[in-house]
Parts: sequence; C-alpha cells; structure tokens
Amino acid sequence: MKEGMQHTQVEPGRRYDVFHTDCPARDMVDHVTSRWGIWVLISLRGGDLRFYELRESIQGVSEKMLSQTLRTLVRDGLVRREVEPTTPPQVTYGLTEFGRDVAEPLTDLFDRITRWLPPRTAAATG
Repeated sequence: MKEGMQHTQVEPGRRYDVFHTDCPARDMVDHVTSRWGIWVLISLRGGDLRFYELRESIQGVSEKMLSQTLRTLVRDGLVRREVEPTTPPQVTYGLTEFGRDVAEPLTDLFDRITRWLPPRTAAATG
C-alpha cells in the first residue's frame, strides 16, 4: 500500500504568490526546510529506506521527530510510504518524483557549502 499525494507541475503562468501569508507553497517550504525535513529528503536521495535505516542515517533525530517529519512530507507528496503486509509490517520510505525534484537542489546546496569549508583536521573529527 502506497501513501502520498500526487503532484504535477504547474503551468508557467500560474505560479503561487509565495510572499502572501495564505500561500500553500509557504507551508511546504517550511516543511522542506524544517530542522529534520531537509535531512530526510537528502537521506532518501540515495534510495528507499526503512524507518530505522533512515533514523540511523540522520544522527540526532528522535523517533518522534522523524515520525512527525515523515508524516508531514508524505502528506505534502514529497515522500511516499509503502507498507508491506507482513508481521510485523515493514514500512519503506522513498522520494516521489516531486520529492526528487525538490531534494536535488538541496543536495547541490550542501555540496557547494562543503566545497567552501576548510578541510577537517584529525582533531576536529574526534
């Protein structure tokens, strides 16, 4: 069973007014750029992951915050949730086409940032 909203691209002349407080795109930007949303999208760029694999890949996120973030991103149509009817159920998360499109520039942003950071020293890696 797959969960998640399906999105299609909007015609070029029919954009949202993202500077207006009632714009639904603002909410989605808040979800994508939330403390954990950005990390979930980047982690899933490498492929589908089960909940605990995703939690392991994002150091510092609690189960509660990861669950809330995933629920929001699934509702927004950026992440898909697939449940295998096994005992116990196996849940896998992956990016939708929309999610891949949104995550790509985020990954590029982090690549650019890390190119400009000074090299890590052995003392800094701990």
